[in-house]
Amino acid sequence: MLDKIIKGLAYLLSALLLINGIQWLAVPATTAESFGMPLLDGIGRSTQIGDLSAFFIVAGGMGLAGLLRGDRSLLLAPAALVGGAAAFRTLAWGVHGAPFATQFIVIEIVMLVVFLAARSRLGNAG
Repeated sequence: MLDKIIKGLAYLLSALLLINGIQWLAVPATTAESFGMPLLDGIGRSTQIGDLSAFFIVAGGMGLAGLLRGDRSLLLAPAALVGGAAAFRTLAWGVHGAPFATQFIVIEIVMLVVFLAARSRLGNAG
């Protein structure tokens, strides 16, 4: 039962990540605002939309691919991306004076735990 719940959460989180990436492409100003940032101008806008779309689409896509194929190695990608985001947000706070983004860091750590737990429940040795 717990295995099904964890895998279900991993599917849900993967889909939400994928949707978020699509939102960066479709409605970037609204999506940027939901992350507490303005939509940048010039080359910064290209970087903001391109990099954040890639982050979310790759994380969500790899999560879904890993779950659908039963390939636990693919779940390392979303785990590394969200875990890295939490770590680097903390570094931004400690080193560069950014506000401590508690709400985002907690979500990223929960996602990290879910992806690693789902990975441990898949069968192959990847």
